[in-house]
Order: sequence, then structure tokens, then C-alpha cells
Amino acid sequence: MSNQGDNIHHQGPAFLSWRKLHLSKAKLKAASNTSALLAGFAMVAVVEIQLNNNNPGGEQLPKPLLFLFAICTTMLVAVHMLALLISTCILPNMEAISNLHILSLVNESPHEKMHMYIELAWGCSTVLGILLFMVEVAILCWIQFYSVLKEAAYVATAILVPFVILFIWFAIIFYRNLVAHTYETRKCGIQELEELKHVLEMGDELTTREIRSSPLVNI
Repeated sequence: MSNQGDNIHHQGPAFLSWRKLHLSKAKLKAASNTSALLAGFAMVAVVEIQLNNNNPGGEQLPKPLLFLFAICTTMLVAVHMLALLISTCILPNMEAISNLHILSLVNESPHEKMHMYIELAWGCSTVLGILLFMVEVAILCWIQFYSVLKEAAYVATAILVPFVILFIWFAIIFYRNLVAHTYETRKCGIQELEELKHVLEMGDELTTREIRSSPLVNI
């Protein structure tokens, strides 16, 4: 195994790709853990929920509510399973390269070619999946309290709606700041490359001038 400390000091395209590798790996791990947890909760809710009305005198559950529950649960599980599938397929190949700590092997990792799939998995798990999970909680409250105490379902919905709005607002602000940060980082990187190019060009000019101004030595 090569010295990891020596590789870290290389400030070039390979080093930047190495950083993207670890960032992509962290995103896939977060998506995998979140998707497994929330999808498991949705499946448990489907199995454990009692749709039969235990109170004979109570109101029957409306069919639109049941349709909404079925659609939301299916979408919740499908979205998280998609994120989990992408993470399971790509993450082992990335970990096999990152665990070697060899900077020259970073091009063998699929994180550059699979960048869109990684972002898709992360977005499905952390944005769309969590939003569907909040809607699922509201629907479950309506199913459980509809025939017992309908006011409790209204209270649960009223509490959950501000959190959904806050979640959407945070997601928009976060992605805007993330895009701005990425733009500034790439802009600084381009400026550094231009300055390095300018320094190299100045060095080449000075070397050429020294060669031309040096006297010829006859042997």
C-alpha cells in the first residue's frame, strides 16, 4: 500500500476527483441508511395498520383516503427502493477504490460516470422520500383517528403542514446555497489554474530570454 500522506499533497485533477469520490460515497451511504429505515417503517405501517373499523357505530373510512394511503405508501417504498438499489450497486465499487488509498486509481471509480445516478439516489432519499414520509404520517393519523376522534386528525394535520412547508423551504434554500458554493469553488479553481498557467508562461519567457542573452562559448 502506498503512502497516503504523500498522495494527499497532490493538488491536481486526480486529487479533486478523489475528493468527489469521498463526497459521492458519503451521499450514497446516507441515502442507503435513510431509505432502508423509512421504507421499513412504511412496510411495517402497511402490515400493522387496522383498516377494519373496530367500532361498529363509527364512521367508515372514505375510499379516497384509502386510495391516497395506497398511492402514498407505494410511492414511498418505490422511491426509497430506487435509492437503495442505486446505492447498493454503485457503493461497493467506490469503496473498493477508496479503501486502497491510491490516488492514481481514482479514475477506476465509477463516481464520475455515475454522477447523475448518485445525485438521483441522494435526492430521492433525502428530499422526495422524506416529503412522502411526512405525507404518510398525516394519512396514518387520519386512518387511525377518523372513526374515533376526527379532531385529533385535524390537529395532527395542522401541526404537520408547517413542518412540510419548512422542509420544502429548507430544501430550496439548501440547494441554492449548494449550487452557489459549487459555482464559487469551481470559479476559484479556474482562477488558480489561470494563475498557474500565467506563472508557467512567465517562467518559460524568462528561461528563453536567459538562453538568448547568454554568450556563446566556443570549445
